[in-house]
Amino acid sequence: KFITEFVEELPHVLVVDTYGCALSKESERLVVKRKTEVLEEAPLMDLEQVLVLSPAMVVSTEALRSCAERGIPIHFLATNGEPYATVLSTNLTGTVQTRREQLLAYEDERGVTLAKAFALGKMQNQLTLLRYLVKNRRAKQPELHAHVTEAVRCINDMIIELREVEASRVDDLRPRLFSCEGRAAEHYWNAVRLLLTEEAGFLGREGRGAQDLTNSLLNYGYGVLYGTVQRAVVLAGLDPFGGFIHVDRPGKPSLVLDMVEEFRQMVVDRTVVAMLNLGMPLELDDDGRLTVATRRLLVDKLNERLETPEPYTGSGGGRDRRKVKSIVVAQARRVAAFVRGQVETYEAYLGRW
Repeated sequence: KFITEFVEELPHVLVVDTYGCALSKESERLVVKRKTEVLEEAPLMDLEQVLVLSPAMVVSTEALRSCAERGIPIHFLATNGEPYATVLSTNLTGTVQTRREQLLAYEDERGVTLAKAFALGKMQNQLTLLRYLVKNRRAKQPELHAHVTEAVRCINDMIIELREVEASRVDDLRPRLFSCEGRAAEHYWNAVRLLLTEEAGFLGREGRGAQDLTNSLLNYGYGVLYGTVQRAVVLAGLDPFGGFIHVDRPGKPSLVLDMVEEFRQMVVDRTVVAMLNLGMPLELDDDGRLTVATRRLLVDKLNERLETPEPYTGSGGGRDRRKVKSIVVAQARRVAAFVRGQVETYEAYLGRW
């Protein structure tokens, strides 16, 4: 049984994870085959992105061209979830004015506003998620509730401290920002550890190279989220490499990494914690990597989360409900409008509990 399939409930994402398969275009469809057997067909008109999780497969140039012409990104992820390549159309670059103003914003108060908003959004969503996860445990687990409540208080202190920091350039802001963000993260992950079941075996946050189940799930989930944010940034006409919090480095998409911060908790962390606490079948292989079935299940749950409608306040002040993936796009457009001077400020997306 091959687990590569087009997710019927989520018709906008094609996940390819079968070893040794081929992705090609036939008529107006993308077709996944293994040798001569057709595993799945996905209409191009319904697709928003393609996730390639297989470590060994073939993609035809016609499939690449067809996706590029329609603005459908193809994201390639390593087995640990780290994105190593994305194929996008060279024409999805937006206006030159947006990129010029984005780069100029780094040297003035616009950059400070964006950097603080990204970091404050991350910390506020950490605080909100903890409140959501502990809200029904006061009576049954009073000690746990007290510990998590204290973590929420400490994170809120970091939020207040960062809001009061003044700077005229990002470089002057960054040391204080990293200090607040780091201390908030320590309280957050300590609280998450308490909220997970013992079976999760989570001892603390570990990034690249982690071989425990929880961190592997988180790292892989962040890789999937990265692809969604990168698409939104490019479609908004922004330069993915011109960030404000993350420092410049060749090949480092700093702005994408900046914008990922405000969506980590409500998209990835919330999903992973739920999957672990519900006892879903999640496993590592003998090499300490997520099994193919586990990766597929995680991607499906993340896509379900991205398709979930949430309350959202637009740049004009109007409030409605939008799918989380649409909020990501709207936030990228808000960044572009802010650096061009079309809106007065930028505010991060704040999830609800």
